[in-house]
Amino acid sequence: MDWPYPFWIAHRGAGKQAPENTAGAFRTGAAAGFRGFECDVQLSADGVPFLLHDDTLERTTNGQGLACTQPWAVLAQLDAGSWHSPAFVGEPLASLAQLSASAADLGWALNLELKPSPGEAERVGAGVARWLSDHWKGGIPPLLSSFDPQALRAAQAADPHWPLALLVERWSAEIPALALSLHVRAVVSHHASLTADGVRALHTAGLKALCYTVNEEPDAERLIGAGVDGLITDRLDLPLHVASTRHPHAGF
Repeated sequence: MDWPYPFWIAHRGAGKQAPENTAGAFRTGAAAGFRGFECDVQLSADGVPFLLHDDTLERTTNGQGLACTQPWAVLAQLDAGSWHSPAFVGEPLASLAQLSASAADLGWALNLELKPSPGEAERVGAGVARWLSDHWKGGIPPLLSSFDPQALRAAQAADPHWPLALLVERWSAEIPALALSLHVRAVVSHHASLTADGVRALHTAGLKALCYTVNEEPDAERLIGAGVDGLITDRLDLPLHVASTRHPHAGF
């Protein structure tokens, strides 16, 4: 398919309903009916791709320091669930290998946000793309996204097979040209800055238009009316509360 990704995409696996970027989050999101998931990927010191949003470990694990300086054998032992709630005590960090196996088995579509620490953009972009080339088990190809053009260029140079998306904090008229220069398929904008004119400009350039992180019904309705191609949300119940029929609820 030209664009095989569901319209509704669960942010970091399950929004705020489970510890972000963990296997428990994806189980929670899937139980709510989602088949499209956004998550954050970086590399351990020994090159293992794993899921973590922050550069450092303190907010969401019992570890300390920069994650990219530690080997996977150490990272894999951390508790990434206790910070969230007692139900997830002991939940470990998830590796991309673990997530990709679940995606292949269950037919999930993944938006893998490349999250390099400072100075790590080329290593993370190329490393994740090469890992996918060696290990991806088939099914819907993951969409690799990033705010960092260098990470996208590195991923494209390592293996142009994987579809790319440019993340932007604020829409501007220069975005389509930048996106095309990076060979991406889509632009993912902060929801507050994208208008119907912006969506039309992206579509005219042959690009898909997605938005993050959409948690309120009026915002979702406005963007659906503007013709966006996908919404990333923390609200696992949001698709069931949005009245528009342009994108059936079965599409999440």
